[in-house]
Amino acid sequence: MSEAKSDIQSVDALRRYVHERLCRHENLVGDQFALETTPLIRGGALCGLQFQLRGPRSVRLGAVWAADRNLLYLYDARGERFHKEQLKHQFHVQLDAA
Repeated sequence: MSEAKSDIQSVDALRRYVHERLCRHENLVGDQFALETTPLIRGGALCGLQFQLRGPRSVRLGAVWAADRNLLYLYDARGERFHKEQLKHQFHVQLDAA
């Protein structure tokens, strides 16, 4: 598992980054597979985002952004974490934008 610090500054940039990393990890052509985003709610407040990419042959890749720690976790097709990343910039997410 690798760890890095990323310069992502917005939710849109985070979505693009997650999509690119998941596709690259499994050698998928990015424009052929869409990334789904689901808000994670705790106590009525947004606490993060879950990302899911469905590839060919029932391949599913995922990622979770934990808002409180500003950490991004990426998971491979087996559900094993292959990357953890501390984001440099904290950004605010509106529930309707997620």
